Amino acid sequence: MLLGTWNLENLYRPGTPFGPKDKAAYEAKLSALAATVRALDPSLLGVQEVGDPAALEDLAGLLDGAWHTAVSRHADDRGIRVGFLSRLEPQVLADEEAFPAKLLPVQKDDAGARVAAAGRGLFAVRIVSRAIAVDAAVCHLKSKLLSYPGGRFSPRDEGERARVGAYALYRRTAEATTLRALADRLLAGDGRTRDVVVLGDLNDEVAAATTQLLLGPPGSELGTPGHATPDRGDAARLWNVAPLIPPERRCSRVNSGRRELIDHVLLSHRLLRRVTAGGTAGTGLPGASGAPELPSVGADPGDRKGAAGSDHAPVWVRFQP
Repeated sequence: MLLGTWNLENLYRPGTPFGPKDKAAYEAKLSALAATVRALDPSLLGVQEVGDPAALEDLAGLLDGAWHTAVSRHADDRGIRVGFLSRLEPQVLADEEAFPAKLLPVQKDDAGARVAAAGRGLFAVRIVSRAIAVDAAVCHLKSKLLSYPGGRFSPRDEGERARVGAYALYRRTAEATTLRALADRLLAGDGRTRDVVVLGDLNDEVAAATTQLLLGPPGSELGTPGHATPDRGDAARLWNVAPLIPPERRCSRVNSGRRELIDHVLLSHRLLRRVTAGGTAGTGLPGASGAPELPSVGADPGDRKGAAGSDHAPVWVRFQP
């Protein structure tokens, strides 16, 4: 089985302010997305930036065989949300946005407005086959790409850049904490007996504090001396599969010419023990050599409005049921 995550980049039907300008551009985008999904052939794919649930159904309709779609009810102010494409019928376990108890609202702008919920819903499903039952949560945390009052993508001065960057970090940290609370419920106190995956666009890299928040108890990470030694933390820990991705392919987006891995797959102890491989899949099949072929994005996401395909590469993990 193969599980993955992919930011589909502004998946809207034509006729919206954020999607393709016409039917031809829309069909080109769907065709490019479908080609990559076919190459991956996932059992379950967590997706982000679904601006129109009907567009995700259009994408599923271009794929071979029967596919199911499920999307969160909670969208951001552009209408984008998270969801799943699945070979198996998904059972919805959670669709939520509110910060957990004891976590106070965080500042979001210079006016002092505060938010107490994730900008996009945190969505969890269960898929069941004859061999395995997997609980999966998908997310799209607050972006590092900053926007300023009046629709600007550049600051008036460096003080404004620093403040707005701080507001974004407050929100991403709170959202990661909320996601960890959902993961705790899915793990139910013992990831050694439960197959759980948390995946999505975390909008930061492996070593970032917000990404590390999701891992749970420290120690035993892949690639460390303690990995092969069981300990009490295994019951609550999640493992990032990034070290399994070949270094030359350890990239899911190119930001101003810089390759970065900001899309992640995190596994419970039981599921980790079944893993056989992990990778990214820009425009090629899993196992292809070389870095994913991706466009470089800048500070203004509008520069890619209506572009075919996506500015992200899927991140995937293969395991034995």
